[in-house]
Amino acid sequence: MISRPNKHCTVELQALPPRIGQVRRIVSAQLRYWHLDPLIDPAALGVTELLTNVHQHAEPDKRCTVEIDLVLDQLTLSVRDHDPHLPRIGSADPASTHGRGLALIAAVSASWGVQERHDGGKVVWFTLPVPGAPRLRPVQSDRTTIAFEQPVLELPALQPPVLQEPVFDESLVTVRTAPLRDRSPV
Repeated sequence: MISRPNKHCTVELQALPPRIGQVRRIVSAQLRYWHLDPLIDPAALGVTELLTNVHQHAEPDKRCTVEIDLVLDQLTLSVRDHDPHLPRIGSADPASTHGRGLALIAAVSASWGVQERHDGGKVVWFTLPVPGAPRLRPVQSDRTTIAFEQPVLELPALQPPVLQEPVFDESLVTVRTAPLRDRSPV
């Protein structure tokens, strides 16, 4: 018996700095609505890092889709873009302001991975366990995914940045929610 229904939210956007802040607020609001407040900070951090990677590295198309899936005891957040280049964890110079995004995701998530898409793009995803939910057996999937279960490196203590975000402009972001059964497989 499933005690918690599957939930899904999709946001399509151009990965530009003002949109990244808007999506972070949308993710936070959606998780509040689902009563998953303890997951807001790691989810917003992870989505911000993935969208920043799309903004900095995806060429020439910055269009992407953020998906939030809540299935039983696990929240999965993913960013799908059209760039074929797979991300990799690099070794960042301690003085550098770049190069730590995937390491941060590895540090705050239960697992993360990259999936190549048949259209030449990719999906980068991470999972967070739902607090208080009983741990269930993993469900087998027919999708081929590269998954990373352990953090890959230790991160130095960083001071959180002070973010100054523009006022939310609803006309610039499309949000769609649909039950999981109505989604396409990829």
